Amino acid sequence: MEWIEVFVSVSQTGLEPVAGVLYECALTGLMIHDEADFQDFLEAPDRDWDYVADELVEEKQKLETGITFFLRDNLYGREQLAQIKSALALLKEQEKELVLGSLKMTMKNVQEEDWANNWKKYFKPFPVGEKIMIRPSWEELTEPTDKVLLKIDPGHIFGTGTHETTQLCMELIETYLEKDDVVLDIGCGSGILSIASLLLEAKEADAVDIDPNAIQIAYENSDMNQIPREKYHVCAGNILEDEALHEKYSGKKYDMVEANIVADVIIALTKKVPDYIKDDGIFLCSGIITERKEDVLSALAAGGFTVLEVKEKKGWVAIAARYEG
Repeated sequence: MEWIEVFVSVSQTGLEPVAGVLYECALTGLMIHDEADFQDFLEAPDRDWDYVADELVEEKQKLETGITFFLRDNLYGREQLAQIKSALALLKEQEKELVLGSLKMTMKNVQEEDWANNWKKYFKPFPVGEKIMIRPSWEELTEPTDKVLLKIDPGHIFGTGTHETTQLCMELIETYLEKDDVVLDIGCGSGILSIASLLLEAKEADAVDIDPNAIQIAYENSDMNQIPREKYHVCAGNILEDEALHEKYSGKKYDMVEANIVADVIIALTKKVPDYIKDDGIFLCSGIITERKEDVLSALAAGGFTVLEVKEKKGWVAIAARYEG
């Protein structure tokens, strides 16, 4: 298996929060580069080594502060990179008082533009759950299917349907969505969850994402699936921080709210979603690593939600909960 090395440029004060976000995206093998630590080592009067090679000092002095991690050179790696970019953008939006650094990503031994297209050769039509067949926009089905066909081109946004978090959430949508439900998709990315909901006979869907690029990509995907614009509305912004955006959705009282993000954001949403959801409405949350499952379950209970189902797959958790009002 081939791997891609990715470096994120981070300030010294940003190392801890950024590493936390990367762990939330199921990355564990992080290499932390802290220029200050190495300088402290060189200047420490009681260090054990008498000699440090000049080559090492020169090499370390060229390194900027940041974090290195590795992704698989395949479709899953590309999806994981899109998830990480989205999570870092959310962190930067939420922690405006912290100096996090540029959070610019560079990829070693490969051009990001090339890698962003090479993954497509791995992306073939595949089923999700009992009812849905996902088909990338550039592929044709080799045989007929009686499943609902969802065409998708994620661009550089999270949401191909291959990631466990997306699949778990789509399986819960199949189970709990009812015909003519009105849906809110928070952190919509490519729009895959809200588009799936509409194809499964939801009446209407609103979608929001912190990345402004999600608007165009989600609409392109909804158009590709022949979803009328009057049934689907996409907006950009931070629903946790933007009071006007919060007010935009708080009056509608949705039948179902979907959020495939990260645990900390879902925990924060347990305080907001009651303003958006009907009594007895369904809150589907995914993007939770196993280690954070209990934290999310506790927040749901404190927010007035009754857990209906917990699904787990390869270290990821998705939860369906009913709002009791």
